[in-house]
Amino acid sequence: MSRILVIDDAATVRLYHRTTLEDAGYTVEEAMNGLEAIEKLLLSPFDLYVVDVNMPKMDGYSFLRQLRGMDVHQAPAIMVSTESEAQDQTLAYQAGANLYLRKPADPETLLSYVAMLLGRTVS
Repeated sequence: MSRILVIDDAATVRLYHRTTLEDAGYTVEEAMNGLEAIEKLLLSPFDLYVVDVNMPKMDGYSFLRQLRGMDVHQAPAIMVSTESEAQDQTLAYQAGANLYLRKPADPETLLSYVAMLLGRTVS
């Protein structure tokens, strides 16, 4: 069972992503910001991260840069943000994101990206 960490400061967004992913059979945990996410991944690695950009304490870019510099399992990450400029996508990829989605993420698109990054067939 693949473990996914949803990192977003908005409870409604975390619930939206959690419900979508759990309904597809994934195990989901949540973090409210990048610092909490780092704490959780140090306890037990995840198979994928769904990361917001704008969060207090540690934003999504900082989280990914820190994660990519750590000696831990390097799981893929999907950056999900309301930011829609090309520069935002570039910054996400430079920080270590594998894919970039705009909020609100379409459930089918999110699930197909997750399946692809986890090496699963999309039904």
